[in-house]
Amino acid sequence: METALTCLGLGIALGILAAILWSVAHPSRRLWPPDDYTTWTPFLVWIPTFTLFGILIVLGILGWGSLPLPAWVRFGLGVPLILFGNAVVWFEVSRFGIAQTGGAVGELRTGGLYRHSRNPQYVADLVMILGWMLLSAAPLVSVVGGAVILALLAAPFAEEPWLRAQYGSEFEGYASRVRRFL
Repeated sequence: METALTCLGLGIALGILAAILWSVAHPSRRLWPPDDYTTWTPFLVWIPTFTLFGILIVLGILGWGSLPLPAWVRFGLGVPLILFGNAVVWFEVSRFGIAQTGGAVGELRTGGLYRHSRNPQYVADLVMILGWMLLSAAPLVSVVGGAVILALLAAPFAEEPWLRAQYGSEFEGYASRVRRFL
């Protein structure tokens, strides 16, 4: 079961990474962000996302404590990172909106945590994954989680040309003041 979940998780993460890299290399034919937000867009965005997080959770449970990490690292760092990441993600999703988080056109967000990072939701997702890697101390979580982290780090490079096209000088000014990640 662990092998199948690992293969599925890596397949989804690498598929997402490939779509992002395609979008970076071919912005006129990009896959992310989508040209048109349709009825299917939320399914195409959220099903792979939640499937990946589900796979990470199950792999963590199955491999619980396999890596020799001290309890203070696992519980003292892992739990706070997971809680902090979740708080940030859901706080910003509630302010940003599910549709716009999933690629719909809306207004350029520059307030809230977006004053400090152009991508606080990606940073928070990354923090959650790192927290789960530490807490679960499961080797396969690190493998799949590492692939997901690569996709999260690449995503802004596909989004920023789209943001420049959508918001022009407003985005340029914002990007010149605020860092991509932290």
